Amino acid sequence: MIEIERTMDPVRLSVLRSVLTDAGIDNFVFDSGAGGLWQGAIPSRLMVHDDDVELAHRAIEQAGL
Repeated sequence: MIEIERTMDPVRLSVLRSVLTDAGIDNFVFDSGAGGLWQGAIPSRLMVHDDDVELAHRAIEQAGL
């Protein structure tokens, strides 16, 4: 798994996940539970499979993000 984005912004995370899902890219959120315990202390990480990294970056770029 490769980290695509690290953010504390739940809206941005949701938008990025939508873009990746629409592009057919499996994505996963790591550390979301820990971030909920300590608001603003631990960012969530958006992860994709190693083979999907380039495709994920391209999809995010095409979405203007």
